[in-house]
Amino acid sequence: MAVYGSGPSATRTGPTPGYGAHPQRHSAYAPQPDEANRHGRAAPGPVAPRSRFRADIEGLRAVAVLAVVFYHAGAGVIRGGYVGVDVFFVISGFLITLHLFRELRNTGRISFSGFYGRRVIRLLPASTLVVVATLAAAWQWMSPSAAKAVTSDALSAVVYGINVRLSVQGTDYLAAARPPSPLQHFWSLAVEEQFYFVWPLLLVVASAAWVRTRRGRPSRASAATVLGLLAAGSFALCVWQTRAAQPWAYFGIQARAWELAAGGLVALAADRLARLHPAVAGLLSFAGLGAVLVSTVAFTDATLFPGYAAALPVVGAALVIAGGCAAQRGWGAGAVLGIAPLRGLGKLSYSWYLWHWPVLTMAPYVVGHPVATWLKTALALGSLLPAWLSMVLVENRVRFNPVFKRRPRQGLVLGATLSVVTVGVAVIVLGLPAHVQGSGTAKNTADTVSAAQKLADARRALLALVQSSAPLTSMPVNLVPDVATASKNLPADKGCLASLDDTTTAAAMKLGCDRYGDPAATTTMVLFGDSHTEQWFGAVDAVAKQRHLRLVVLTKSGCTPADVLTIKINTQRAYTECATWRANAFKLMASVKPVLVLMSTRTYESPPVDNSGQPVKGAPDQTWTKALLDSAQRIQQSGATTVIMQDTPDPAGVDVPDCVATHPKAVQQCALQVKKAVYANRRTAIATAAQAAGITVVDPTDWFCTVTVCPAIIGNALVYRDGSHVTDAYVQLLTPLLNGDVPR
Repeated sequence: MAVYGSGPSATRTGPTPGYGAHPQRHSAYAPQPDEANRHGRAAPGPVAPRSRFRADIEGLRAVAVLAVVFYHAGAGVIRGGYVGVDVFFVISGFLITLHLFRELRNTGRISFSGFYGRRVIRLLPASTLVVVATLAAAWQWMSPSAAKAVTSDALSAVVYGINVRLSVQGTDYLAAARPPSPLQHFWSLAVEEQFYFVWPLLLVVASAAWVRTRRGRPSRASAATVLGLLAAGSFALCVWQTRAAQPWAYFGIQARAWELAAGGLVALAADRLARLHPAVAGLLSFAGLGAVLVSTVAFTDATLFPGYAAALPVVGAALVIAGGCAAQRGWGAGAVLGIAPLRGLGKLSYSWYLWHWPVLTMAPYVVGHPVATWLKTALALGSLLPAWLSMVLVENRVRFNPVFKRRPRQGLVLGATLSVVTVGVAVIVLGLPAHVQGSGTAKNTADTVSAAQKLADARRALLALVQSSAPLTSMPVNLVPDVATASKNLPADKGCLASLDDTTTAAAMKLGCDRYGDPAATTTMVLFGDSHTEQWFGAVDAVAKQRHLRLVVLTKSGCTPADVLTIKINTQRAYTECATWRANAFKLMASVKPVLVLMSTRTYESPPVDNSGQPVKGAPDQTWTKALLDSAQRIQQSGATTVIMQDTPDPAGVDVPDCVATHPKAVQQCALQVKKAVYANRRTAIATAAQAAGITVVDPTDWFCTVTVCPAIIGNALVYRDGSHVTDAYVQLLTPLLNGDVPR
């Protein structure tokens, strides 16, 4: 997105995703039981002990969707409302397994075409409408580049693969600060459909694999055994992956299957659960509802999730459903969950789920400014209107159409048609031009700086451009790079930025990251640090060439050169890979014996952590300064001249190119405020400590900012490529200034 916050990270007081925070959490939806008709009565077929409408499940669905919606709106104390995803998965696992096993028991087979046809009829009409409407809204109000990103999400959603896309993006350091998509909530549908792609076949094989009764009926025990093993393996993987690679644990089917399986196990035990004493059943259901409600208010964005924590809402939802399998004679959680308002919301929950998130994420674009919590809450509640309309005019007209009720296999044809329509709309949107119209021609920044004969003249020329650019309102037609391609304006180091999981410099050395600058030179300089260091590669490489130095690039995603531990992105554990990689980098520097080392680091607001991931006590500015100086002095003691480059002004996650594209006639809205973007206390502490240690410090603030603002565009140069990093084009034009400030 652009200058406006979007998604949970911008509507709550938790950490911003990108540096040690959770990936964005969105709701899941368990479709209403296929056997329920428009009047709420069950279709024929035995459901233990007899076929009956489960009002408690409808009410539980309402509780879950309320938690999710209010969590997304940032309202109230529902700080853990993301657990609605777990409740929905359990409900879905129960209902679908109950239906499949009943069909298998009654007919000896499962109609795969009928099963998938019913899923299509239930899900695709409404979801297609939401996807198409969201694409239209994105193209109307978002920047072209942002709209194209939403279009790519739409294509992933059509093939039920958006959860994989989100997992990959979540482990991409440079993409981690991107705002959530208006279609991101489709990840939960993707998880469900991936599970149900294999579960019917697995159920048939499992129930027939072992002992059958004398009547030849499928074995419930063998099916439960296989499902139990699947649940155990998935849960173990979930616990491990939550610490190792949280986005994959959060969005991945492999770490979420146990939640659907938990509901399935309750379904397979429904006959026996139906014989529970009413008092016991009531206690189970109340205990389960309590567990769900406690998790919605006790969990926060700091909770390590899903992992072990997910067991509380999952077990809670399973207990509610299990207790409801018995006739409760008016006592139990069903008496609360079955009240008319909750049943009504439960019936509407799928539509509300589909509509509320696009409404919340698109609102800042429509109104032109960040949305307050009260307005988000009002919008979330207001999204009930399109939800109700789509349910009445689209969902129900398809679901209860006599043709589809008699021949559910026709749903497959409907699904193929709707998918083609969605893909067609997405392809059209992708084909629309992404150019944003500018006005006027700005002075060429690169020519202005390079034309100066002396360093002092280059400084004055750039300072004048910064000053004159601050009040400008229109994006120039000769902007470099273009806002549509700015995100790809990366350093030309061919992959020298080590990944989050790398623990040595070996991969970078294989790529030739030790042969930049003047490869034939006998003396060496090193560029050492994180991605905020790597962004300087273009200028540093040019300086190395001019000075006839071989350049070795030692940079790693999210890995500060300061001798401390931080939280690994999208996890809640210490970034031990960084500490191991940093130690290896020190060894490599000792072997190459550089004459000059340039190091920099992103300015981390949170304190360093210990091995257990707990914050280190002490003032963050002093702690960080000492750690950075410890690393700098260690390098200097080896004989190299060490230079600390202060961090560039921080956009704080605001995607600057997208903001400019959204406001081409008011680009001043995208400027950074110095008091927020420049961490003055940290800079002062580093400069003071470095001076005392005899270490040179280069502060580039004047190359970016006036006294009050840091313009998004300086001359004709777009300064930032995303919400954190400077464009390579702007870095390269700063070469003369960097060369003048770095000692020889």
